[in-house]
Amino acid sequence: MPKRYIVALITLAALIVFGYTLFHAVYFVPDQGQLAPTTTPIIVASGPVEQPLRLTIPALAIDAAVQQVGVNAKGNMGVPSNFTDVAWYKYGTAPGQVGSAVIDGHVDNGLALAGVFKRLAGMKPGDDIYIQTKEGHALHFKVEEVQSYAIADVPLEKVFNRADRPRLNLITCTGAWVQNQKTYDRRFVVYAVLAP
Repeated sequence: MPKRYIVALITLAALIVFGYTLFHAVYFVPDQGQLAPTTTPIIVASGPVEQPLRLTIPALAIDAAVQQVGVNAKGNMGVPSNFTDVAWYKYGTAPGQVGSAVIDGHVDNGLALAGVFKRLAGMKPGDDIYIQTKEGHALHFKVEEVQSYAIADVPLEKVFNRADRPRLNLITCTGAWVQNQKTYDRRFVVYAVLAP
């Protein structure tokens, strides 16, 4: 076989391997989940329930579609199926209702390319968050608090079950990558409340 055919075959094989790796890094999302809601969320209906359609954070130039997720096989809150959308925990409170509506998003992908919440740690109290509902309404939330926790120390009741007012909690990974667990060792949480 001529040398140029061997070089062409090796080049083709390398391109296939690179393409496969790139596809999985961009589109394959491991479903490790963010947190395990250990109790049934407290839901206090205060009017018609509207499902979230889009999440907008002007300070971070985020305008993302909202997917709906439940729990995965490990009992953790599911994650978005891609790196550009966010995911709302559909078994909890809907944004705008009294209770803790929870939305998560990826910090990055397998190639360390930015995910939708890559810069979430840059949020600060007073920042604006908007939810557009499927019914066409816009809900305005104000950031009240931001916290970083070791994954084992995330206060699940605070994230999922506060029922004193309409809340929106955003979650993403942060910290160091833990290879054998295929996740980061910390979680960053943004706590927001519905603006008057």
